[in-house]
Amino acid sequence: MELVTKKRLYLVSGRANPALAEAIAQTLGVRLGQPNMAGFANGELHCRFGESVRGADVFIIQSHCSFGDGHTVNDAIMEQLLMVDAAKRASAKRITVVCPFYGYARQDRKSEGREPITAKLIANMFKVAGASRMVAVDLHSGQIQGFFDGPWDHLTAMPVLVDRLRALGDDIVVVSPDAGRVKVSERYANALGADLAIVHKRRVKGQKNVVEAKEVVGEVDGRICVLIDDMIDTGGTIVAAAEQLAERGATMVYAATTHAVLSDPAVDRIKNSVIERVVITDTLPLPPEKQIDKFETVSVAAIIAAAIDAVFEDTSVSDIFGGSNLS
Repeated sequence: MELVTKKRLYLVSGRANPALAEAIAQTLGVRLGQPNMAGFANGELHCRFGESVRGADVFIIQSHCSFGDGHTVNDAIMEQLLMVDAAKRASAKRITVVCPFYGYARQDRKSEGREPITAKLIANMFKVAGASRMVAVDLHSGQIQGFFDGPWDHLTAMPVLVDRLRALGDDIVVVSPDAGRVKVSERYANALGADLAIVHKRRVKGQKNVVEAKEVVGEVDGRICVLIDDMIDTGGTIVAAAEQLAERGATMVYAATTHAVLSDPAVDRIKNSVIERVVITDTLPLPPEKQIDKFETVSVAAIIAAAIDAVFEDTSVSDIFGGSNLS
């Protein structure tokens, strides 16, 4: 007897960012599965897929962020872990964890003694739960790909952000808000054919989320500046850098970021800053209370959908970006 197997793509999402998941499903031309995620009275989570996933290529989408009425980033991670375990126990052929925003990515090393490396712990948890593969967008640190014992496809939102930034004209300066983002900013500058500048900063020792911008390296006087970063959390870095650029004669300051974390007081800081506009993506949901005129959202749904399709069809993911996601 000879059997010809038929591949089946099964797409399912947690509750953290349903709008992005729906956009991905529409782009792929498939419908989202139902994980029937619910909570018990004591706060424990439960899920049960509404249909068989036996032999299916399962893709589980979840951004690691707070959502809904009081759910935290830890709830989002736990939801995704439960869905992975459920798919494994339901005999899925392959399970791919899709994290548009990967939680705890900034805890990728020990900066002081007696600290965890939480980004590694999260990767270990997904492997133990049954994940075969990981997919994420613009990790805070590329080394996180090595934390998972299996394939990891690292996507970038640069194509959609660059398309939007081209509308600003030819005479722009791409600015790295700190030394750690220089390599990424240089890629944007090359894509836009723009000059590059760097804002030197230092963090105040012993104080979390406190940053001082000190100096600007590069010519910004009389020019439009675009600050590039992988995420905006409290907004301290990006706002301090924008002030330095304005003081040195920049005519307008824009910002572009993949992940709009926007922890308090980020929205107030940006609203009252010299930044003209912030271009963000939909890797994280933007709740109504954080929607201000300065934010402009572009979608990464097509990028993630293309990567899912490539994984499903066993073709190259890096070819989607011409290899620029690996640099």
